[in-house]
Amino acid sequence: FCSSVKCHIKLNNQIISKLKCQCVTVPMSLYVHRCDPGWDGQHCDLCVPMPGCLHGSCQQPWQCSCEPGWGGRFCDKDLFVCSQQQPCQNGATCVMEDSGEYMCLCPEGFHGRDCHLKTGPCHQRRSPCKNGGLCEDADGFAEKLMCRCLAGFTGAHCEIDVDDCQMKPCANGATCLDGVNRFSCLCPAGLTGRFCTVNLDDCASRPCLNDGRCLDLAGGFHCICKPGYIGTTCETVLIRHNDQEPGWTTVGWEGGGVRPQLTTGERNQRSSITNSNDSSPQGDRLLKVTVSERGAAGLSEVQLIILLVLAGMTLGVVVLTATLDSWRWGVRAPAPAVTCRVGLRQDS
Repeated sequence: FCSSVKCHIKLNNQIISKLKCQCVTVPMSLYVHRCDPGWDGQHCDLCVPMPGCLHGSCQQPWQCSCEPGWGGRFCDKDLFVCSQQQPCQNGATCVMEDSGEYMCLCPEGFHGRDCHLKTGPCHQRRSPCKNGGLCEDADGFAEKLMCRCLAGFTGAHCEIDVDDCQMKPCANGATCLDGVNRFSCLCPAGLTGRFCTVNLDDCASRPCLNDGRCLDLAGGFHCICKPGYIGTTCETVLIRHNDQEPGWTTVGWEGGGVRPQLTTGERNQRSSITNSNDSSPQGDRLLKVTVSERGAAGLSEVQLIILLVLAGMTLGVVVLTATLDSWRWGVRAPAPAVTCRVGLRQDS
């Protein structure tokens, strides 16, 4: 069928369209026509316009023929903008360009697209604003210019760098380093964070020796040592009672086969309280208090009084213990005689 059909359009027996369509055979012995690129419509007589064409028509495919008064590639430029809208101000001359855009020729003392800006202090010479400051002169109508400074700067011409450390933002004795609209904190050991407010865990490395307990502090640590150890990290072993070095205070109690002892850390003093007993269980017991002074400091009067009070309390305990023992075994013997001897010896 396609070979017998002419793909053209007749109007009043006149051929008005040729070579705009193609005859294509389809199944079931039917035929359709397919338009050439750039043409559309049932008879392929409609020109496909350029996309974006506003004030124009299509005479040739993919073209935009502008209507009167419009120009530009898409017919979107008003050619009468200079005569009708008169966008140029302050006596400027409006000129249409080939692209369809208008241009204003500004008189002396004015500038801008529409010559609406007066050439003020900011445009008459180079802007005096420093460090990125914006020069403002009320569109040229101000007598004096003004600089709008960026953050971190101040002054008439933005020439002064603001001291960001003035408010002392760094904590815990950290050093503040001033920058351009910023600051940084140089933290001491053991602290971190932007403001040096975060305490580092100084116990993470387990500095305490000999099973000492570590307490984390601000910028350091403290070791709680077990009995028998001293030092910053519990590294030193205390000297035993029999081998104790001069200058430590020792209070000892000996009697009845029991030997409890207490050692304290007062320097330059040594004192001992001992009780010696006879071979007989019920014999007289002797409580001896000896104060031995070492070093230049010596015992003060208050310390001596405290020591004597301690001796008296110990004596009372001895008497009470002996009395209770006698009552427990049913022996009504008189309380043992106790002799208290206090001696003060000045060592060389």
